[in-house]
Order: sequence, then C-alpha cells, then structure tokens
Amino acid sequence: MTKSLDSSTSRISEEQIQTTLPLKIVIVGHVDHGKSTLVGRLFHDTGSIPDGKVESIRAMCDRRGMPFEWAFILDALQAERDQGITIDISQIFFRTQHRHYVLIDAPGHREFVKNMITGAAQADAAVLVVDGRDGMQEQTRRHAYLLHLLGLHQIVVAINKMDLVGWSEARFHEVATEVREYLDDLGLDLQHIMQIPVSARDGDNIVARSTETPWYSGPTLTDALDTLQPPVGSLDLPLRFPVQDVYKFDDRRILAGRIESGHLRKGDTILFSPSNKQARVASIETWPSKDEVLAVRAGQSVGITLDEQLFVERGEFISLPTNPPMLTNVFRGHIFWLGREPLMAGRKYTMKLCTAEYQVEVEKVERVIDVADLGTSVIDRVDRNAVAEVILRSRRQIAVDPFDHNMHTGRFVLVDNYEMVGGGLISMDGYADQRRSQTIRSTNIFRVEHTIPLEARWEANGHKSGILWMTGLSGAGKSTLAFALEHYLFKKGYLVYVLDGDNVRHGLCSDLGFSPEDRVENIRRVGQAAGLFARAGYLVITAFISPYRADRDRVRALAPEMFHEIFVDAELGICETRDPKGLYKKARRGEIEEFTGITAPYEPPALPELRIDTSAQSIEDSVAMLSDYVLSTFSLASNR
Repeated sequence: MTKSLDSSTSRISEEQIQTTLPLKIVIVGHVDHGKSTLVGRLFHDTGSIPDGKVESIRAMCDRRGMPFEWAFILDALQAERDQGITIDISQIFFRTQHRHYVLIDAPGHREFVKNMITGAAQADAAVLVVDGRDGMQEQTRRHAYLLHLLGLHQIVVAINKMDLVGWSEARFHEVATEVREYLDDLGLDLQHIMQIPVSARDGDNIVARSTETPWYSGPTLTDALDTLQPPVGSLDLPLRFPVQDVYKFDDRRILAGRIESGHLRKGDTILFSPSNKQARVASIETWPSKDEVLAVRAGQSVGITLDEQLFVERGEFISLPTNPPMLTNVFRGHIFWLGREPLMAGRKYTMKLCTAEYQVEVEKVERVIDVADLGTSVIDRVDRNAVAEVILRSRRQIAVDPFDHNMHTGRFVLVDNYEMVGGGLISMDGYADQRRSQTIRSTNIFRVEHTIPLEARWEANGHKSGILWMTGLSGAGKSTLAFALEHYLFKKGYLVYVLDGDNVRHGLCSDLGFSPEDRVENIRRVGQAAGLFARAGYLVITAFISPYRADRDRVRALAPEMFHEIFVDAELGICETRDPKGLYKKARRGEIEEFTGITAPYEPPALPELRIDTSAQSIEDSVAMLSDYVLSTFSLASNR
C-alpha cells in the first residue's frame, strides 16, 4: 500500500539548493485531523523554527493554563488559538537537507474552504492528512477532489494519529486502501501517491524513522517530499502576458503586467487577444533599472512599448502570433461554488481571468458532482461548497487557455457584488476555437457589386429570397422537413433549393472532419454558400445540426434581414429511438467521437423565428407550419 523510496533517487546538491526555486506544498485535510500539528512538528524537526519560538509558545500556554500544542507554531492568529481551528492560510519557508520549501497550511473547516482553495491554487504538490482513527471523512474527500480539480497530481498522504490506534498495521492498510481507491477513482496516477503512517504529535516518521512501525519500509514524510518533482517550467509554455495597466511616460505608452508563461524579446511581433491587433515590441522596460533589456521571461513584471500606437485595454492577452490563446464566447467551467445563493442557469456574474473581467451568464448546469462517492446528479442548481460542471457564455469574445494547456491562464473566479462566489478551471471540450472563423487570410481581394438589384430578382421570381436555417439534433427531422418543404414550394413555383449536411460534406466540405474546429468551418462555408444563393434570388433551405450558437449568429450577420432560424426541436431520447443512420448507437459504443448530444454539446437557439416540435407534431403538421410561415414571410406583399 505504500511506495518505497528508491535508494537510487537522485539528490539535489547543496549548490543547487541555493539556486532552485522552493517547491510549494499545501497541507490539507479534515478539521482536527492534525494538519497544523504536523506542520509545527515538521518545522521543529527540520530545525526551521526561529530561536526562542517554541519557548515563547510554551510560556503563552502556561499563562493561559492550556497544554502546549505544536499547532500553535503555525496558528498565529488570536482567533485561531481561542477556537482551535486554522481560519486562514499561512506560508512559511523551511528546508530539508536536500531542498527548500514553502509550506502552505490551508484551513480544513468547512466554513473556510475558500481559503483552502486559495492556498491549494498556489501549490506544486500536496500533503493530505488523514486521521488513522476516522479515515476518509466528507471534508477529506472534498479536499482531495479540489486538489484534483486544481491540477495537483503529486500527493503525499500522511495517515496521522497512528499512536491512537496502537500503531496497527492492519488499520493503516485499511485507511490507505480507502484513500487510494478514492484517488484512483479521480483518475490520479497512483505511482505519484505515497502514504506514510505518522504521529505528528510525537514526530514519528516525520523526519526520523519510527521504531513503532517495523512493518513499514517506505519513506519518512521529508524523504517523500524530497522525491517530488518540480512543476513544468513556465518557460516551456507559450508566451502569455496579460496586460495589467497602460501608463504614459514621456509621450510613450507603456503596457505593464506580469509574464505568466513563456518569454518575450525586444523586436518580437506580438498578438493581442481578443482584439487580434498586432505590433512589434519596441522596447522592454524594467524598474528600477534603466539599462536596455533585450529579453524577459515568465515570472517577471515588466513594461513594453510598441512600434506603433495601439489602443490596448487592461486584460488583453499578449502572445506570439504562432501560438495564441483560443477565442470563444462559450466554454465549460469545472467549478467549486462558494456563494451563499445557489448558482443557477440564467444567473450572471463577473468572471475574472488574470487581469481581465467579463460578464458571463450561466447557460446550463450540466452536472453536480457528489464528492463523497463521485456520483453525479443532473439538477438545475449548485449549492454552496458543491462541485459542478457548467456552461458559461459571454457576449464578448474571451481569450482563454484550457487548464490542461496552461494552468497559469486556465483558472478563473466568479464574483457577485464584489464578493468571490466561485472558482474553477476552463475546459474547451466539445467547443471550438473561434479564432479561425474570425481570421481573414485573403488579401488584395475586392468585392464586386452586381448590376441587377435584389428587388428586381424578387419581382422576376414572384417571391422574396432568404435563408431558412433549420437547426436541431440528429434525428430531429431537419432533412425530412427540408425536402418536403422544398417539394411543396417547387410545385407552387418557388425558386427553392435545399443545402443538406450530408450532401455538402460529399463535395464542398469533403475535406473536413467532425472536430469542433472543423464543424465551425463547415458551417462557415455553408453560410457563405447560402448567402450567395439568397442574393441570387433563391429561397435556400438548410438542414444542419449546426450545434454552436455563435456559428449560426455569424451566418445571420452575413444577411440579417434574410436569415430565418428554424429550431427543429425534439428530445434527445426521441432522436435516439429514431436514429435513422444508426449514429447514436455508434456514439454510445464509443465508435464516434464528438457526437452532438452525446459527447459534444448542442446549443439550442435562444430566439428562433420559428420552433417546430417534432416530438409532438406529425410530419404533415410540421410541413404545414413551415409552409404557412414561408407564404406569409416571403410573399412580395409581406412587410417582413
């Protein structure tokens, strides 16, 4: 149940200790499981406590008539001594013979989870303290889940208070198994998990190996910490430089901020996101030095000037054009909710992402996760201290990095009335990078106007032209209705044509797959083609799932007065029973990736011009609704 310490493990030299950044370790666990006691003892046994500190705490305990506690070394606040709980995070430097550390003691009490998250978000690895008597408690599981949520995969488990269970080997293995099974269910690599039987009060297996555990051959706590690996260097990641402020000095505009990852050189061409502006770095400014700086890197707070005057706002991400962040107005958030009021669909919050602020709306609560057994519930609210996956949408484009791409820029917090109410990680699973659809690559291209007015085409055809954009899940009935409507209108003399998803993919879009980015490009091409048909005087009927609202909005923007969104609505279960092409069955078996409604999202229209419920209506009734809409909307006598 434990990971043995390899005797061949390389050690960090004394010279390296002086130049290596300290490893940040967060201590978490259920209240009263002994976190602060463990930290106090760890500091004492490694010789990291300032001279006289222990004596002053003993004197304080004597004055108050209370027993000495190692936890008092860390619990510096008066309120903590009175209540016996840690209510804020404490950060203290210490060192072993092999490495420097910053130890972050995070509160375990349920009411102070926000502070625990603050501490864990700064850490490179974690020590999870579990009481050998109580085993995994709800708060223990909650903290373990949050470590996973925050991307901390190196975890040392200190099974504490083993002296109170008689140093029972059987009990140690019982608790160790319980912990490992939970961490395994989270998807953590158990090779990085070490579990150690300790007594924080007496110092057993903290620094020195205990005589009480002859049955245990693994590392002590400090030995285990010394084997942890430093995080992936920020320099190895793409440049991310959030603009914090813009200053004017000596007629110069200086963009200031902290480089979160990557490096930047004088003369580099840089891209601002989400505005998509570009410029070259004319100079790099550092303070207080006035010497010329040619290059800077992650972790440095600097200013830069540009070779041209651009209007740049706080919150823009600076990157290199070759590896920019994604652009989107919708994403998944894996969040931990801290608000007093529940999070629900339709609620709006301020999202803070590095130095940027955006107004976002909760579009959907996808699932709420029970941290006790990792089960999920499909409910429409997220209560305080719950973990959930939600869809967040903004009216503006947001520059984002998925957390698994860049942890420095993949975290966000939600604020309501100036109070932080939640925090989480960004996921773009199932959603496309919208940058591609907004980038114009062609140059020296000029639009040529037709000499035949659109109204003249309408008069010749006897009806107005436009785009009937049918959207809905696979199996909802889009193609069936589109071709039936085409047949009806053709017989009435309409110039009408159907653009169907399958047919288009055999020709115009045969080079595209079904990734989120390819789906976006597919709809962009179809939208452009539909626009050309409509300007030629045709009534164009399209039948595409077109799952992303932003894509449909871009097609609407091509010809707002001619675009009509038709929501062909049917419940997922009914679409699956129809399954005319057998695609849902393949998706359920895992044979089709990124299948809308199963493993990829569908965003229904917010305000469609027409909604047809094919779950409740027959084909005949649905075609009748469509034909009535067309005849009333596209007649030359219509004011629409």
